[in-house]
Amino acid sequence: MAPRGAKIVIGAKLKRLRRSLNLTQAQMAQDLDVSPSYITLIEANQRPISARLLVKLAQIYDFSPGDIDSGIDLQLQSEIAAVVKDPVFGQTVPRAELEEVVGASPALARGLLALYGRYRDLAMAASADDTPFADREKAELLEQTARPVEDVREHFHARSNYVANLDSIAEDLAAEIGIARNEPQILLSERLKSKYGYDVRIRTQDFLPGQLRLFDPHRKCLNLSERLDQPGRRFQIALTLAKLEYADAIEDEVSQGEFTDEARPLARESFASYFAAALLMPYGRFLNAAENEHYDIQLLCQRFGASYEQVAHRLTTLQRPSARGVPFFFVRVDQAGNVSKRFSAGRFHFSRFGGSCPLWNIHDCFDAPDRVHTQVIEMPDGTTYFSIAKSELRHGATFSAPAARLAIGLGCDIAYAPRLIYAKGLIPDQIKPAHIGVNCYLCERQSCASRAYPPLNKAFAFSDRIRGISSFSFDPD
Repeated sequence: MAPRGAKIVIGAKLKRLRRSLNLTQAQMAQDLDVSPSYITLIEANQRPISARLLVKLAQIYDFSPGDIDSGIDLQLQSEIAAVVKDPVFGQTVPRAELEEVVGASPALARGLLALYGRYRDLAMAASADDTPFADREKAELLEQTARPVEDVREHFHARSNYVANLDSIAEDLAAEIGIARNEPQILLSERLKSKYGYDVRIRTQDFLPGQLRLFDPHRKCLNLSERLDQPGRRFQIALTLAKLEYADAIEDEVSQGEFTDEARPLARESFASYFAAALLMPYGRFLNAAENEHYDIQLLCQRFGASYEQVAHRLTTLQRPSARGVPFFFVRVDQAGNVSKRFSAGRFHFSRFGGSCPLWNIHDCFDAPDRVHTQVIEMPDGTTYFSIAKSELRHGATFSAPAARLAIGLGCDIAYAPRLIYAKGLIPDQIKPAHIGVNCYLCERQSCASRAYPPLNKAFAFSDRIRGISSFSFDPD
């Protein structure tokens, strides 16, 4: 953050913040006790904002001053920084210029990402033509199947992982059926039966081989596998109810996104899943519990009858402008380091390609699966985060088919750490953070013993006289 008395020019960033909160200039001016014309001048970069007013802005709208001082969308900035490191650009682009481009025109930056993605597609196809051992069809299929997932992720990221309308109607339904007073599974099953004539039946694995859910509209039945645990069963019933009762609201959300035909079904399922989580963990009640219990995830699991992953994911969605929670990021990683799910209500650096940094202690979860692991981590650009990680088994473990174990990572900007039970007694200024990167392809830290690849934009360096800590030495220039 800027020093006391300093003046900061944040016109484009303030405008984006105001629009994300659905406020007019007059409304923001009233909140800050300044004139509307002053907000107009700040947004036009004709007046700087003082550090004192910046702090007041952060207090009123509940975010860290660094979020707007250093850039609101660091995820977009990180992706652009990774793109311009490609040798195809032919020159280094200073970080200050990248920040200026992203701050002034996020739409232009996203357009550059899309253009670069198309370039990668064409480069991969050309490489497959030139390499007789490349399986071009599989490479193209991989790109095609990954793109819908990225489209949906980007849509939710652009909305800070919060869907206002679905959250509101889910909260109303939860209040109507009394989900806080009675057993959710019974209430939801009764709703399906009384309103739509559907029975919920728990089936053996012989009836549902290789499946956890089978919706049968002809027999008016929702079949759930015996291999689903109770939180999983509740979620599947809530998901089915969302699709039946609120199909129009879900379709309206889908229509607002720029989804391809391939991405639209996934988007529809994602919005229905969002509704299901919001129904089982209603916004106001869940946020109050999270704040009162200092974001104790295990306690929230017990109180709401949800799994660790369900609660962790729900915590990333608490971004209602009038009642915000801690802006968490969420990531799910398997034992091979593959990232299978990621969301962010904050500004954590995620990469579209590659796994996660091996120095991040989320990987320690597989060695000590019953522990909650905490860590303070610092990215190459100096941003610091408090990280919480724990492993969880997937549904459906049997002796002959053991369940996969996944690591669930949750974290936030270090400024929010004092609000978490996991950071009790932590003094941020006295902690030496772990220096991690996005992944090896994009990290330029020298002398890392865990490095698996040299950075994409650096020339590989080899010496027959010197053996460094890492086998993948590179020229820093």
